[in-house]
Amino acid sequence: MIMVLNELREAVRLITKAPVLLLPGIVAGLLGAVLWILLNISGMFFTSKIVVIACLAMLLFVAGALNLIKKNGTDALTMLRDGIHYYFRVLLPELVLCFVLLLVFVTITIVTTISAGDSGDYEITGMLAILVMIPTLFVTFFCDTAAVFEDLPVFNSLRRSITVVASHAGEVLGFYIIYCVILFIDFFVFAIIWEGILFDKLEPLTHYNQTQIAAVTPQQLIALVGPDGMWVTAVVIFFALLFLVPLLLAYKACFYRAITGSPKSGGGQPMTGEFDSKGRWYKY
Repeated sequence: MIMVLNELREAVRLITKAPVLLLPGIVAGLLGAVLWILLNISGMFFTSKIVVIACLAMLLFVAGALNLIKKNGTDALTMLRDGIHYYFRVLLPELVLCFVLLLVFVTITIVTTISAGDSGDYEITGMLAILVMIPTLFVTFFCDTAAVFEDLPVFNSLRRSITVVASHAGEVLGFYIIYCVILFIDFFVFAIIWEGILFDKLEPLTHYNQTQIAAVTPQQLIALVGPDGMWVTAVVIFFALLFLVPLLLAYKACFYRAITGSPKSGGGQPMTGEFDSKGRWYKY
């Protein structure tokens, strides 16, 4: 756990040393805010199409940031250039992973339908799908980082992620715990800020009992805060992602570099060597 926390500190140090790493957060914040506004104005059908485009655009900055961390760079143009260079190395493993998860969900649904017919419990089907998907995401989480840090093609990056997670399960579990804690803290802090700004509009909810509060739908909450609340929410989403995305990206990259023993770039002669089957780096 000490190593996990040390890499979190290293991630914070990298961001303060190279503020350009905030660029993915700025882009993510803008995209998140725009998608929220579109959701309120145009509805789910149109917004769902834009979500795909936003995710594809975001991958450019993810790939660029990972390679910038790999090289200890500080230049925005280098980030964009490297993002283009590594774009498909990051995109293709993600597409394969999405296809596998979709295939798992469809297979479980078909099997449940055939075995239970119309009486099948689709809540159980969903739970089974989630129970399969979570371990899959757990072991393939570092495929994009492996693709960039080690210049691996699509299937090798997925295989590399699985190998690293399997070889360092304890450290990876600690990383996921801290990762989730960061997500929770960010959500909690900005939820408090959002509630504080919109307190006057949300005040009627204080008179509801627990049953009434549980019955409030997102649509009712949006109607309650009104148009002003929509814009406030967009701003809060922007700042929440502005800080969250760069920290999680840098943390993921620093942790992967530490756990695999990948050499740090930036000055000096490049190191040559190879990884063994357990993900350890041996230089020649």
